[in-house]
Amino acid sequence: MRQSTDRILTTHVGSMPRPQKLVDALLRKDHGEAYDPAEFDKTIKEAVAAVVARQTAVGIDIPSDGEASKVSYSTYMMDRLTGFGGDNQRKVALDLAPYPEFREKMGRMTGSQEFRRASCIGPIAVKDLKPLEADIANMLAAMKTAGVTEGFMNSASPGLVTAFQPNQYYPTHEEYVWALSDAMKQEYRMIIDSGLILQLDCPDLAMARHTGFQDLSEADFVKRAEIHVEAMNAALEGIPAEKVRFHVCWGNYEGPHDFDIDLIKILHVILKAKPAGILFEAANSRHAHEWKVWSEAKIPDDKVLIPGTIDSCSNYVEHPELVAQTIERFAAIVGRERVLAGTDCGFGTFAGYGKLDGEIAYKKLKALAEGAEIATKRLWS
Repeated sequence: MRQSTDRILTTHVGSMPRPQKLVDALLRKDHGEAYDPAEFDKTIKEAVAAVVARQTAVGIDIPSDGEASKVSYSTYMMDRLTGFGGDNQRKVALDLAPYPEFREKMGRMTGSQEFRRASCIGPIAVKDLKPLEADIANMLAAMKTAGVTEGFMNSASPGLVTAFQPNQYYPTHEEYVWALSDAMKQEYRMIIDSGLILQLDCPDLAMARHTGFQDLSEADFVKRAEIHVEAMNAALEGIPAEKVRFHVCWGNYEGPHDFDIDLIKILHVILKAKPAGILFEAANSRHAHEWKVWSEAKIPDDKVLIPGTIDSCSNYVEHPELVAQTIERFAAIVGRERVLAGTDCGFGTFAGYGKLDGEIAYKKLKALAEGAEIATKRLWS
């Protein structure tokens, strides 16, 4: 993973808004409807080429495939692993529960989450990694065409899977997450061996406190988060820390977020994770103030901070000067070489869902790149 040796490098969390043709194809497949496999693969390949090219054009140094092949970052593994089935009703987030009218209003703007939400109903094991092989091939081809030398690919952390696919099979939650740790090893290794940077998505370390694991006490949630980090670290055995980064967030949706667990209560857990790169929310109005928590923490020398400089829930385009100020704030904590400019979360977390406009998302990424240029001039002057 490159560091900012002579300028602030730019990246983001992963997902980008998908064109409607791709959304329709993903949902047909997810719903078990008839589809043409060859046309499906072609649609994804074209989408990956386009999304990498656009990221590069607006100034993103380390792009992703936009998660083009995935209907959701949190459910795609159902096609790659055994043990999942059925459908379950998701829990309403604690901060949204008191506001049914608001939920209805937002639903009209964001659309509905139409993807399957299965449960674990059998033993977890690797079933089919051909989709991953295709993802890697599409990303590498797109990078070559765009002239990009480094890119990253998202993958679900073991804990993330448990937060979205409830356990109905294993005797304990711990056994479930450790089974996933063992099963996901192959996916992680394949991404690393391809030359791509591996990014593990870990909302289970923060967001799940008020969503999937809301029935736990705060103390029990923190204990569960510690187990999840242990399981993630075990799954990364033999993989150099500098080739991995991970993303922690409190939920990529507009809402009160007044039930978000404070960073200070989980930072010690986050810092135990093996990946060198840490992507986290630092732009939105609920977590921007927590730069001070980072400034007072003992951050290991091998960690690279990738703070969110762009809010991924708003169509406001941040001023580049604000982006630069956020970068400089974290550079003052760990040094300019250990900071990359990132985003709070993805721009297209679920296919066909979300209020963020696709064109505006790229305009926001351009502002991120412009802000990184401003910060570079001041930090290397």
